[in-house]
Amino acid sequence: MENNEIINKSLQPQIEKDAAETVPPDSENVIEKPDKKNGFSWIWKSLLIVVSTIIVFIFLIIFVIYFVPGFQETYTGKSTKMSDSNDIRKNANYKKQIGLITKDIQRLSRKYGTYTSGQTYIVINTTLNRFFLYSNKKLIREGSCSTGSYKRLLTAGGKSWTFKTPRGKFSITGKRTNPAWHKPDWAFIEEGIPVPPKDSPLRWEANVLGDYAMDLQDSYMIHGTIYKRLLGMAVTHGCVRLNDADLVVVYSTLNIGSKVFIF
Repeated sequence: MENNEIINKSLQPQIEKDAAETVPPDSENVIEKPDKKNGFSWIWKSLLIVVSTIIVFIFLIIFVIYFVPGFQETYTGKSTKMSDSNDIRKNANYKKQIGLITKDIQRLSRKYGTYTSGQTYIVINTTLNRFFLYSNKKLIREGSCSTGSYKRLLTAGGKSWTFKTPRGKFSITGKRTNPAWHKPDWAFIEEGIPVPPKDSPLRWEANVLGDYAMDLQDSYMIHGTIYKRLLGMAVTHGCVRLNDADLVVVYSTLNIGSKVFIF
C-alpha cells in the first residue's frame, strides 16, 4: 500500500504538468481575430457585382437603341431608305404642303406686324404676374406685377363681383399723375360700410394708386401700389400694379393709344 501511494504521488506532478500543457491558459478569454482576407474578399465581390450590373445595363441600352430597330426591319422585311432631296422637291404633295406652309407663315407674319408695330407696347402675363415692355419690337424692361386675385364678393341681395384682370388686346385710353381712386360700390361692401351716392366725396381716395396711372377700359388701370411686398402675386381687384421704378419707365414709354396685351 505504501509503495502504491509513493508511486501515485510521484506520478501526480507529471499528470498535472501534462494537463497544464494540454489546456491553454485563459482559454475562456481568448478572442478570435477577424480574418482580414475574408473582409477584402467581400469588398471585391461587392465591387464586382456593381460593375457587372452597370455593364449589363449599358449593354441593354445599346441593344435597344442599335439592334432592336435592325431586328424589326429584318422581321418585317422593310428597310429604311434615304430619299434624294431632288426627288422630294419634285413630289407634287411636297410642293403643295410647302406652298401651304409658306402662305401660313406670310399670313402670321402680317398679323404679328399689326400687333407688334414699331410703337411701344406692353405684355402682361397674369399667370406668372410678369410684365414685358417693348419698343421697336425690342424688350426694354421686364419685372414683377400684381394682377387679379379671382376672389368673388357676394352680397346678401345676390349681387356679385369676381376680381380678375381682363385678358385680351387693349389700348391706353388715358394717363394721369398723382391719381386719386374713385371707389366703386364693391369697395365699400368689402369694407362692410354703407355705399355712398355716386357723387359723394367719400368715393375719392388719394395716395393709393402710386404716382402714375394709365387707364385701360371699364375702370381697369395700370398703376402703382402701396402694397409693394405683394408684387408678383395675384392679389388685386383687377388692375395691374407695378412698383415705383417700373411704373416710371412704363408711364414715360407708353402713350395714349399704345397697345396692352394681357394673357
